[in-house]
Amino acid sequence: MERDLKQLIAQMTLEEKAGLCSGQDFWRLKGIERLGIPSIMVTDGPHGLRKQKEGADHVGLFDSVPATCFPSAAGVACSWDRELIQSMGRALGEECQAEDVSVLLGPGVNIKRSPLCGRNFEYFSEDPYLSSQMASHHIQGVQSQGVGTSLKHFAANNQEHRRMTSDSVVDERTLREIYLASFEGAVTEAQPWTVMSSYNKVNGTFASENAILLNDILREEWGFQGFVVSDWGAVNERVDGLAAGLELEMPSSNGEGDRKIVEAVTSGKLSEAVLDQAVERVLRIVFKAADGSKANAEYDKSAHHQLARRIARESMVLLKNDEHMLPLRREGEIAVIGELAVKPRYQGGGSSHVNPTKLDDILEAFTESAGENVQVAFAKGYELNRDDADDDLTAEALRIAAKADRAVLFAGLPDRYESEGYDRSHLRLPANQIELIQAVAAVQPNLVIVLSNGAPIEMPWISSAKAVLEAYLGGQALGGAIADLLFGDANPCGKLAETFPKRLQDTPAHLYYGGEKDTVEYREGIFVGYRYYDAIKLEPLFPFGHGLSYTTFSYSNLVVPVKEMRDDEQMTIYVDVTNTGDRRGKEIVQVYVRELKTSVIRPDKELKGFAKVELEPGETKTAAFTLDKRSFAFYDAGLKDWRVETGAFELLIGKSCAEIGLVGQVNVISTTAPVHVTVTRNSTIGDLLADGRTRTAITNFLQQNNPFGALGDAGGEASEMVEAMLRYLPLRALISFSGGRFSEADLESLVGELNAILGKGSVE
Repeated sequence: MERDLKQLIAQMTLEEKAGLCSGQDFWRLKGIERLGIPSIMVTDGPHGLRKQKEGADHVGLFDSVPATCFPSAAGVACSWDRELIQSMGRALGEECQAEDVSVLLGPGVNIKRSPLCGRNFEYFSEDPYLSSQMASHHIQGVQSQGVGTSLKHFAANNQEHRRMTSDSVVDERTLREIYLASFEGAVTEAQPWTVMSSYNKVNGTFASENAILLNDILREEWGFQGFVVSDWGAVNERVDGLAAGLELEMPSSNGEGDRKIVEAVTSGKLSEAVLDQAVERVLRIVFKAADGSKANAEYDKSAHHQLARRIARESMVLLKNDEHMLPLRREGEIAVIGELAVKPRYQGGGSSHVNPTKLDDILEAFTESAGENVQVAFAKGYELNRDDADDDLTAEALRIAAKADRAVLFAGLPDRYESEGYDRSHLRLPANQIELIQAVAAVQPNLVIVLSNGAPIEMPWISSAKAVLEAYLGGQALGGAIADLLFGDANPCGKLAETFPKRLQDTPAHLYYGGEKDTVEYREGIFVGYRYYDAIKLEPLFPFGHGLSYTTFSYSNLVVPVKEMRDDEQMTIYVDVTNTGDRRGKEIVQVYVRELKTSVIRPDKELKGFAKVELEPGETKTAAFTLDKRSFAFYDAGLKDWRVETGAFELLIGKSCAEIGLVGQVNVISTTAPVHVTVTRNSTIGDLLADGRTRTAITNFLQQNNPFGALGDAGGEASEMVEAMLRYLPLRALISFSGGRFSEADLESLVGELNAILGKGSVE
């Protein structure tokens, strides 16, 4: 339904306009009844609807309406499945319609700078391309149901420690390539209705009043059409925020923000046109939600539970499977150990906590799936609410483990170990679980570990287990999903969306994470996650993209259709994938790009494409990947734009970032006009030799004038030394090293000649 929003705004009082830029209460936006403007509701997500019941605590943390609790983002990203996460989004949208919720707050696309971040379970990946792909399809799914999303937390919100006052100090290239790129892809591909600004400062300015982020980048560059809402309580100075592009303050400031806006407009500090624009942006979404609302909407709780089970199955990662320990045979006696088997950790803590419509009992699902021919014995093993071991519980676990043919031990992080609001201090499991794993392994060599955690953990005990299944936080249907995988009713197909380090000390941001007081310097730059491990040749515990299957796959016949392309063109490459095992399975094929010669510091390789392929035994399918300029570009801070350097690039086809199977190559021609270059007395000989336009002139000069005299006649190692010295020698140094052969006048003449060759407006 078309509305004249400007005409509607013209009928409002100044106070009404200001009022529309802040919440009515904790979850609702204000309406204006006399003008037919409804009050709409927003509520927490992103992996489930958290709508507080009427009369519940105002935050809604502890008493929300029942909703399907899907696996959290850390796990869902390991599915690498665009269609699957889109189906999850559609289901979330259906549930929002049923509860009259207009905007679901999420997804979160902040990059996993460190595994210590307490909210990492709610974020997708350490890689911006994978993160943006997951987010854009989540958004498309939710918004297909007439419900909005709120992409969060914009931007560089990568820790919970002092999150409301900390300043993320990030160089421009790192910010663009790593921390903004995950937002950029989601905005440009999916257009979320809203974007949520984060609590922290970014390079000295609060994100909620950062005009570079909210206006210059988000709106002008990326074309964002919705409105920006603050994270709850993230507003510093309301008028500064509004001027910078923050349309909506949440939750309600009980009139304080409204008063400041009215005073600023009345005094002339804030243009009323800026306020009108903000109101128009808010109204556009309010009416979009109202028009998309479905009366008497319902959803099928059982179907959504089954969808949650399928998503959980696709997201869990088989990290280790020595001697084909899994799948489990349906015979003999199996010991099931661990309190997490009966008190599952299925979601993270904080604002994303969902009241599930149903919750699987893992032990019950396991026993049912095992069947009548399997004897299942259970021992609690440890207590989740403490870290020290209980001798009686340990003894009971050892007794049943020693008697059984195999043991499945459920381990993981208790709720108190990771949550919104604080960061982890280490990557270890509780001490009682570590001790139990080692003790059980001593009496039962056929040991399977199933992990429930929202982020990587150290595994000094991993040699004690023959198989390890990473279940992450699997949502309300995790019990059935785990049983499906353990007994082989489903084939594991998830692959890690983040690197698992051997030790916390190995992580890229270890020396700088958390910062000093409120200053957090991102000194590791672009080397986040696998980019770092690749760069320093450090082997992690499990690499990015790793995941095992009960079948095997091979890659062949990589087709790179052209040997050369311009950077303003696209190219689709192809690779054949064959299931070489005896079970149906799915393989996640990953494409990485590497520049062979570069003038700037770049990662060894970067993910630029992926596909999930399902294959019957012996079947072959062809996977296709389209590459474009951004597949080869880096962000040039001098140009304030993305740039490709002309040169050769390798196309790496891998099962993980550490297991590359096929390599192709393409030469990419840059069409970008770089910054104008002027030769000066400080221009280096090496740079002039590297530039195709000045190479001949400077070579001829050096050969004809021999400004270095006897040095130029040196041979052997001395000659190599001279050549190395010359490479970075500024032109002015020719005077000092020429022994009188080269004068200041000669220098001026040479600089003039070279600039004449480059010409007016020339580029490097």
